[in-house]
Amino acid sequence: MKRYVLAAMVFLLPAVVAAQTNPAARSARLWRQQHERAIVDEFVALLSIPNIARDRENIQRNAEAIAAMMARRGLAPKLVSVPGGNPVVFGEIRTPGATRTVAFYAHYDGQPFDPKEWASPPFEPTLRDKPLEDGGRVIPLPPAGTAFDPEWRLYARGAADDKAPIVALMTAIDAIRAAGLAFKANIKFAFEGEEEAGSLNLEQTLAANKDLFAADLWLMCDAPLYQTRRQSIIFGARGVTQIDITVYGPRGELHSGHYGNWAPNPAMSLARLLTSMKDDTGRVLIDHFYEDVEPLGPVERQALDEAPAIEAELMREFWLGSTEGGARSLNELITMPSFNIRGMASSRTGAQASNVIPASATATIDVRMVKGMDGRKTVQQVTEHIRRQGFFVVVDREPTADERRTHPKVAKVVIGLTGVGSRTPMDLPISQEVIATVESVRGRAVKLPTMGGGLPLLAVERPLGTRTIVIPIGNHDNHQHSFDENLRIQNLWDGIELMAALLTM
Repeated sequence: MKRYVLAAMVFLLPAVVAAQTNPAARSARLWRQQHERAIVDEFVALLSIPNIARDRENIQRNAEAIAAMMARRGLAPKLVSVPGGNPVVFGEIRTPGATRTVAFYAHYDGQPFDPKEWASPPFEPTLRDKPLEDGGRVIPLPPAGTAFDPEWRLYARGAADDKAPIVALMTAIDAIRAAGLAFKANIKFAFEGEEEAGSLNLEQTLAANKDLFAADLWLMCDAPLYQTRRQSIIFGARGVTQIDITVYGPRGELHSGHYGNWAPNPAMSLARLLTSMKDDTGRVLIDHFYEDVEPLGPVERQALDEAPAIEAELMREFWLGSTEGGARSLNELITMPSFNIRGMASSRTGAQASNVIPASATATIDVRMVKGMDGRKTVQQVTEHIRRQGFFVVVDREPTADERRTHPKVAKVVIGLTGVGSRTPMDLPISQEVIATVESVRGRAVKLPTMGGGLPLLAVERPLGTRTIVIPIGNHDNHQHSFDENLRIQNLWDGIELMAALLTM
């Protein structure tokens, strides 16, 4: 983190100056400075509610708590869902004479976790004086009227991903109203409760309530800032297609001394299969894998060229001696599809290992999909590649004993999510207006065609016929999806100012 202090200082001054010229952002800063402890108290209360998507009871508690936050601000909240789905918390501000509607999205559910990996309990929000990896110590919340150090970190599941934007939006509304500023557009809010579970019901929920959720633009308030702490605006996201591949050896584990060199080892077979799918530069070798990728336009390529270089710093931070993709930048590579091994398993390792030939070996794959690709077609391409390597393939079922006896190599393919990517053109008038508004608060922003992670952009765009743009506020080193997730306090303060400007856009 310390390596980015200089970069952060370089970009801090333009952001400060910009905020002072944006009336809503300036008002939000003054309001925040007078109410820091109350803002953090509301944040802590929300973070204290467990938020794993499958925990329906606590998800309902989260939804009701958010609805109560919205009700206190007169936003007429509703919990909207379809059978089997977690609630989407809806609210709105109707502006007389408004000719357009802007919706703000965030999600309140978080990734599952192992509490033993956390330095402090995930749902007991803990303030530290600096990042844990830099020796951060637990400190108490300061009393009301005492300023928070902007470099302090608040640790809890959902702190950065993705409850911070909810609190930032609610606080921004308080500041706007306290300053007597006007909203120009109709404003809607949609806070989802199962994004980390794949947003399985979001599209259906929006389709069943089109009039309620209709908006000209959806601002997706999720994801971290650029790695230099510079504000980013992201115009697309990759989808995720998930595939499990299992290859088979003997019916049960065999003694590696008695049967080694005779009984095929499925772990070795799986390793060979996986290396046939991708070369040493990171290029995917599956036939036709890239053929449907929609290329970037000149505006998007220019944006990539203007983005600050971050590769050398990231390699140092992540202890990497090499990277994939040759000379291409991380930002360019993120606009392309990826083929990733999420994990592999075969028998046991370490102290639990036995001298055996495993019975099977499994790899879980995620393919990051970009605009133009189709998840079902990609699964078919992967399956056909496995067949070309000499495997008899079964899909979504176990092979029979006869199938295993009569084929030298057998593989099972289990299809999970089949997501696709989305991208909003940067040169649309609404895109340019968002850029101008963001830069009026945060200084010159990094504009990216696509983010590496996934967001349910198409689940919003398809049923509503709208556009989506991603507005991040979290710190890049927030440990999202992992243990010790955290939010840097200054990122919350900056997010409040940014949301105030966008709400009054």
